[in-house]
Amino acid sequence: MIGKLTGTLLEKNPPEVLLDCHGVGYEVQVPMSTFYNLPAVGERVALLTQFIVREDAQLLYGFATHPERQAFRELIKIAGVGPRTALAILSGLGVTDLAQAVTLQEAGRLVKVPGIGKKTAERLLLELKGKLGADIGSVAHAQSDAQADILQALLALGYNDKEAATALKALPADVGVSDGIKLALKALAR
Repeated sequence: MIGKLTGTLLEKNPPEVLLDCHGVGYEVQVPMSTFYNLPAVGERVALLTQFIVREDAQLLYGFATHPERQAFRELIKIAGVGPRTALAILSGLGVTDLAQAVTLQEAGRLVKVPGIGKKTAERLLLELKGKLGADIGSVAHAQSDAQADILQALLALGYNDKEAATALKALPADVGVSDGIKLALKALAR
């Protein structure tokens, strides 16, 4: 029903913002990835929205990008995942990390999000496989099979997601798996 709001940002209280659209103030729940990219209070902002009607409430969720809104829509289709959980997942991971976790079937990334246990994480990976990647472009920056293997190797060696991702960015695009692992380990040793 309400697909987009454009107006003046009146208040920022995570995870909620108040948006004035021609005299009407809309309370909009946003993921932290959108919240951190909002302009200062008093500035104009445009948010893509998802309107959800429940028996006891009418709620509006806002997103800075189409992929964020699409990921939210896919998440709330899953049984047992409501809008709050979907918002928490997008706040904890972001669309690119979520798509990568689904592509690589890494439940460990999802378990790090508050409120997501091992069983829920595994169910999310199963339900989102093929859906999230296809709609959002798999991983925003498509990785080759070699890069995915290198990432898995670094995670298996005990490096965290951020360290492994940083090491991957420094690698040449056409690097092989064994050479890539060696180069990544050298970069991480510095």
